[in-house]
Amino acid sequence: MPRVIHTDATEVIELGDLVEMLETGPFDARDEDNFASWGPALKKLANNRSFLGDIIIKELESRCGNQIETNRYTPQVILLHSRSANFIVRANIWPAMGDSMVRDSGTDPFFYGKAHDHNFSFLTVGYLGPGYWSEYYEYDYADVAGYVGEKVDLRYIEKSKLDEGKVMLYRIHRDVHLQLPADEMSVSLNILEAGARTHFLDQYRFDIENSEVTACVTRTATEALLSLSAQIGGEEGRALVEDFAARHPHDQIRFHALRSRASTMEALDDRIELFERAARSDNRFISAMAKREAETLEKGRVWLSGEHLKVA
Repeated sequence: MPRVIHTDATEVIELGDLVEMLETGPFDARDEDNFASWGPALKKLANNRSFLGDIIIKELESRCGNQIETNRYTPQVILLHSRSANFIVRANIWPAMGDSMVRDSGTDPFFYGKAHDHNFSFLTVGYLGPGYWSEYYEYDYADVAGYVGEKVDLRYIEKSKLDEGKVMLYRIHRDVHLQLPADEMSVSLNILEAGARTHFLDQYRFDIENSEVTACVTRTATEALLSLSAQIGGEEGRALVEDFAARHPHDQIRFHALRSRASTMEALDDRIELFERAARSDNRFISAMAKREAETLEKGRVWLSGEHLKVA
């Protein structure tokens, strides 16, 4: 489960103080012990019971101008600082099942009931309310290829909640949690790892009951551009897509390039043949996903080929 950071820090600091400490201190999100050492500093910010309310009031007075300009997260997130190269500071709102946010939007925006890991490490502290619940698991990322349906050794640790003042470090590609609603509206504060590498690291969703990968939720703009390049980029665009499919270091992007290439093929048999060749790859992810795609196309042959429209 996430590493619990025990701290009795009682000092109160401002958001600007925390940001300055992180920018001038030896902050390294890739070093677990170093990241954990910043737990007391985050707790000191959490001891400040007025700073977040002051920020929210200012945002409302400016019609949320700063959030509209800089916040790329869901409305659940209040972005507090994002101008540094190595870290982001944010606040997360965790509604209870009976709150209007959940009644109007459902549970999906809050990842409730969806077991997942993270492709970045982050510190969190319970700031307000009883905190969200989680069933915590651990797994070995190095043993996982990441294809849909892959069996994963998920080791159950415990069920607990993020109490007010509790500080934890969620470790990249290790900690998995099945997040459950807070008993009452709650708020947490986070320091997140930032940087370009997180865009190319996989984050998975899991089926806990069957110990399987159900999805890779990492998405990049590259995927959309590959699709467009295959369709409207001409010969040069298709050649680039083929190069991505053959050589890109990120498996998800390689497979998306393969699907983009297949989308340009008019004949269903040609698309199936492309995926069947890829299924013979030595890459576990590419092989499994290509096999799955070929089987899906074959099952849908009647509809994809238009045979269901033919009149006997």
